[in-house]
Amino acid sequence: MPKITYIEHDGTEHNIDADVGSTVMNAALDNLVPGIDADCGGECSCATCHVMVAENWMPKVGQPSEAEESMLDLNPERQSNSRLSCQIPVTDELDGLVVQLPEFQF
Repeated sequence: MPKITYIEHDGTEHNIDADVGSTVMNAALDNLVPGIDADCGGECSCATCHVMVAENWMPKVGQPSEAEESMLDLNPERQSNSRLSCQIPVTDELDGLVVQLPEFQF
């Protein structure tokens, strides 16, 4: 079971075990990690599950799709390592993944 670390904007860390086949968003919701609103339920139609992926993990999580890019473009806090956590499937290769949560979800 891959471990994912979610870091809140204030530095509080949440280390959780994620189910393979889930998403980074669902793993956060299932483990009551604060800071991921997930208003659209993982349909890639909002940006309220925005995370910043640790730079060294970007090659493993991959680049956002065109639809995800459109949603991320609406977010004023977007960074080069921004992703929507609903669009990152949990795999064994993501064991140790670290994501930073923004102060606010838009």
